[in-house]
Amino acid sequence: MMGVRIVAFGVGLLLVIACSQASPAALSRTAQEHLKLDRFDAVTSIRGLPLGVRSGLQTLFASQEYDVQRDIAEPGARFQGTDAVRDSKLPLRRLIAAECSIDHCLVLYERGGTALTSHVALFHWTPEATRFESGGLAPRPLATIDDARKALLAGSLKESAKVW
Repeated sequence: MMGVRIVAFGVGLLLVIACSQASPAALSRTAQEHLKLDRFDAVTSIRGLPLGVRSGLQTLFASQEYDVQRDIAEPGARFQGTDAVRDSKLPLRRLIAAECSIDHCLVLYERGGTALTSHVALFHWTPEATRFESGGLAPRPLATIDDARKALLAGSLKESAKVW
Protein backbone atom coordinates (compact mmCIF):
# COMPACT_ATOMS: atom_id res chain seq x y z
CA MET A 1 0.00 0.00 0.00
CA MET A 2 2.83 2.38 0.86
CA GLY A 3 4.55 1.62 -2.48
CA VAL A 4 1.35 2.49 -4.39
CA ARG A 5 1.12 5.83 -2.57
CA ILE A 6 4.75 6.64 -3.37
CA VAL A 7 4.25 5.81 -7.06
CA ALA A 8 1.00 7.84 -7.16
CA PHE A 9 2.76 10.76 -5.48
CA GLY A 10 5.64 10.53 -7.98
CA VAL A 11 3.30 10.47 -10.98
CA GLY A 12 1.35 13.41 -9.56
CA LEU A 13 4.58 15.34 -9.00
CA LEU A 14 5.69 14.71 -12.58
CA LEU A 15 2.32 15.97 -13.86
CA VAL A 16 2.63 19.15 -11.80
CA ILE A 17 6.16 19.74 -13.08
CA ALA A 18 5.13 19.09 -16.69
CA CYS A 19 2.13 21.42 -16.46
CA SER A 20 4.13 24.17 -14.79
CA GLN A 21 6.70 24.06 -17.58
CA ALA A 22 4.11 24.19 -20.36
CA SER A 23 4.25 27.52 -22.12
CA PRO A 24 1.06 29.56 -21.94
CA ALA A 25 2.31 31.41 -25.02
CA ALA A 26 1.44 28.48 -27.31
CA LEU A 27 -1.43 29.62 -29.52
CA SER A 28 -4.10 27.46 -31.04
CA ARG A 29 -4.41 27.59 -34.80
CA THR A 30 -7.75 29.38 -34.41
CA ALA A 31 -6.21 32.08 -32.19
CA GLN A 32 -3.35 32.52 -34.67
CA GLU A 33 -5.86 33.11 -37.46
CA HIS A 34 -7.74 35.64 -35.35
CA LEU A 35 -4.53 37.54 -34.60
CA LYS A 36 -3.53 37.54 -38.27
CA LEU A 37 -6.87 38.25 -39.94
CA ASP A 38 -9.25 40.01 -37.55
CA ARG A 39 -9.59 43.77 -37.48
CA PHE A 40 -8.32 45.07 -34.14
CA ASP A 41 -9.05 48.60 -32.96
CA ALA A 42 -6.78 50.50 -30.58
CA VAL A 43 -7.82 50.83 -26.96
CA THR A 44 -6.12 53.82 -25.33
CA SER A 45 -7.26 53.44 -21.73
CA ILE A 46 -7.86 50.75 -19.13
CA ARG A 47 -11.48 51.87 -19.01
CA GLY A 48 -11.71 51.25 -22.76
CA LEU A 49 -11.17 47.52 -22.26
CA PRO A 50 -14.27 45.33 -21.92
CA LEU A 51 -15.24 44.61 -18.31
CA GLY A 52 -14.46 40.91 -18.74
CA VAL A 53 -10.93 41.71 -19.92
CA ARG A 54 -10.36 44.05 -16.97
CA SER A 55 -11.57 41.28 -14.68
CA GLY A 56 -9.26 38.82 -16.47
CA LEU A 57 -6.31 41.14 -15.87
CA GLN A 58 -7.18 41.33 -12.18
CA THR A 59 -7.18 37.53 -12.07
CA LEU A 60 -3.76 37.38 -13.75
CA PHE A 61 -2.45 39.98 -11.32
CA ALA A 62 -3.92 37.99 -8.39
CA SER A 63 -5.45 41.29 -7.36
CA GLN A 64 -7.47 41.82 -4.23
CA GLU A 65 -8.58 45.23 -5.47
CA TYR A 66 -12.02 45.85 -6.97
CA ASP A 67 -10.70 48.42 -9.46
CA VAL A 68 -8.08 47.23 -11.97
CA GLN A 69 -6.86 50.84 -12.29
CA ARG A 70 -5.20 50.46 -8.89
CA ASP A 71 -3.17 47.58 -10.36
CA ILE A 72 -2.22 49.11 -13.72
CA ALA A 73 -1.57 52.71 -14.69
CA GLU A 74 -2.73 54.38 -17.87
CA PRO A 75 -0.22 54.76 -20.74
CA GLY A 76 2.39 57.40 -19.90
CA ALA A 77 1.27 57.71 -16.25
CA ARG A 78 3.63 57.29 -13.31
CA PHE A 79 4.01 53.79 -11.84
CA GLN A 80 6.58 51.81 -9.84
CA GLY A 81 8.84 51.39 -12.85
CA THR A 82 12.09 50.63 -11.03
CA ASP A 83 13.53 50.34 -7.55
CA ALA A 84 14.13 54.10 -7.69
CA VAL A 85 10.35 54.67 -7.71
CA ARG A 86 9.04 53.00 -4.57
CA ASP A 87 5.67 54.60 -3.93
CA SER A 88 3.18 51.97 -2.76
CA LYS A 89 0.35 54.27 -3.86
CA LEU A 90 1.45 53.87 -7.49
CA PRO A 91 0.53 50.78 -9.54
CA LEU A 92 3.25 48.21 -10.24
CA ARG A 93 2.16 47.94 -13.89
CA ARG A 94 1.49 50.35 -16.75
CA LEU A 95 -0.49 49.79 -19.92
CA ILE A 96 1.62 50.30 -23.05
CA ALA A 97 -1.04 49.48 -25.64
CA ALA A 98 -4.12 47.36 -26.25
CA GLU A 99 -6.32 46.36 -29.15
CA CYS A 100 -9.65 44.59 -29.35
CA SER A 101 -11.50 42.86 -32.15
CA ILE A 102 -15.06 41.68 -32.01
CA ASP A 103 -14.07 38.77 -29.74
CA HIS A 104 -10.40 39.11 -28.76
CA CYS A 105 -8.32 41.65 -26.84
CA LEU A 106 -4.53 41.87 -26.95
CA VAL A 107 -2.93 43.73 -24.05
CA LEU A 108 0.69 44.86 -23.73
CA TYR A 109 1.88 46.28 -20.44
CA GLU A 110 5.07 46.78 -18.51
CA ARG A 111 5.72 45.63 -14.96
CA GLY A 112 8.09 47.46 -12.68
CA GLY A 113 9.92 46.42 -9.55
CA THR A 114 13.52 45.28 -9.55
CA ALA A 115 13.50 44.96 -13.36
CA LEU A 116 11.24 46.52 -15.97
CA THR A 117 9.58 43.76 -18.02
CA SER A 118 7.03 43.60 -20.84
CA HIS A 119 4.03 41.27 -20.64
CA VAL A 120 1.47 40.26 -23.26
CA ALA A 121 -2.01 38.85 -22.62
CA LEU A 122 -4.54 37.68 -25.17
CA PHE A 123 -8.14 37.27 -24.05
CA HIS A 124 -11.09 35.75 -25.86
CA TRP A 125 -14.14 37.67 -24.74
CA THR A 126 -17.84 37.89 -25.30
CA PRO A 127 -20.49 39.65 -23.22
CA GLU A 128 -21.21 36.27 -21.57
CA ALA A 129 -17.68 35.10 -20.75
CA THR A 130 -14.00 36.00 -20.95
CA ARG A 131 -11.04 33.64 -20.85
CA PHE A 132 -7.31 34.12 -20.92
CA GLU A 133 -6.15 32.52 -24.15
CA SER A 134 -2.40 33.04 -24.21
CA GLY A 135 0.43 35.32 -23.20
CA GLY A 136 3.54 35.63 -21.16
CA LEU A 137 6.73 37.52 -20.44
CA ALA A 138 8.52 39.08 -23.42
CA PRO A 139 12.23 38.21 -23.78
CA ARG A 140 12.99 41.89 -24.37
CA PRO A 141 11.13 45.20 -23.93
CA LEU A 142 8.27 45.64 -26.39
CA ALA A 143 7.24 49.11 -27.51
CA THR A 144 4.16 48.54 -29.67
CA ILE A 145 1.15 46.31 -29.90
CA ASP A 146 2.51 45.04 -33.23
CA ASP A 147 5.65 43.90 -31.38
CA ALA A 148 3.38 42.08 -28.92
CA ARG A 149 1.44 40.40 -31.75
CA LYS A 150 4.66 39.28 -33.47
CA ALA A 151 6.09 37.87 -30.21
CA LEU A 152 2.89 35.98 -29.50
CA LEU A 153 2.68 34.56 -33.03
CA ALA A 154 6.38 33.60 -32.98
CA GLY A 155 5.97 31.79 -29.66
CA SER A 156 8.81 33.79 -28.13
CA LEU A 157 7.01 34.69 -24.88
CA LYS A 158 8.09 32.97 -21.69
CA GLU A 159 5.83 31.59 -19.01
CA SER A 160 4.89 34.17 -16.43
CA ALA A 161 2.65 32.10 -14.22
CA LYS A 162 3.85 33.71 -10.98
CA VAL A 163 4.80 37.21 -12.10
CA TRP A 164 2.10 38.98 -14.04
